[in-house]
Amino acid sequence: MRSPFFCAIDTTDPDRAASLAEVAAAAGGGIKIGKEFFTRHGPEGVRRLCSGGEAPLFLDLKFHDIPNTVAGAVRAALALAPAILNVHAAGGRAMLNAAREAVETAGADRPKLIAVTVLTSLDADDLSEIGLAGPVETRTLALARLTRACGLDGVVCSPREIAPLRAALGPDFLLVVPGVRPAGAALGDQKRVMTPGEALRAGADHLVVGRPISAAEDPAAAARAIAAELAEAAA
Repeated sequence: MRSPFFCAIDTTDPDRAASLAEVAAAAGGGIKIGKEFFTRHGPEGVRRLCSGGEAPLFLDLKFHDIPNTVAGAVRAALALAPAILNVHAAGGRAMLNAAREAVETAGADRPKLIAVTVLTSLDADDLSEIGLAGPVETRTLALARLTRACGLDGVVCSPREIAPLRAALGPDFLLVVPGVRPAGAALGDQKRVMTPGEALRAGADHLVVGRPISAAEDPAAAARAIAAELAEAAA
C-alpha cells in the first residue's frame, strides 16, 4: 500500500464516488468503501469503482455475526481483492478465528484482516448507556488484545488509543485510524480526534479521512494537503 491514508467513499452517487477515488489515487492514497456505497451498488459497484487499480481498497463492511456467517462473508469479499478487510472484535473469539481462517484461504495474496474495537463516535457515556461501563481505552485495549490473540493483523481504533495500543501490542500490529481531522476542520460526529500528522507520529499505520476531503471546496487540494502533512510527519 503506497500511502498511509484512505479516502472514505461515503456516497451512493457513482460519479461522485469515482471522482473521489481519482482524487485519492492522484494524492497517493487508497479508498475506503463502506456500507453506504456497498448497500446501494453491491460488489459490482465496487468492481467498477476499483477497475483502474490505481488505489488500494479498504473494504469497510464490519462483519459481525455468528462465526459461520462471518466466515462466508469474508470468503465472498475476497473476490473484490481488498487490501484491508474488517470485522467487529466484539463478535468474540470464535468469530474472529473463523474470519482469520476464511481470509487465509486467499494464500499469500490475502488482504490484511483487522477488527473494529470501539467506534470513534462513542465515548464513555455512550458505552455506559449500553451496559459497557469503564474507560473507552480499557475496552479498546481488551478487544485489541483479543484480536491479536486470534491472529488478526490489527485493529481500527481512535486516534486517542494509538499510543497505548502501540505500546501494548508492538510495532507489527496494524493500527488503522479514522476520526482524523486536519487542524481547524469540523469534528462532525467524531468525538476522539487528532490531526493526520499527529496520528502518524503517535504510531498509526493507516488513516481514514472522509469529510475533510469529500466535503472540501476543492477535494483534490485537500487530499494533496493531507498527503503533504503525512509526508512531513514521516520524514
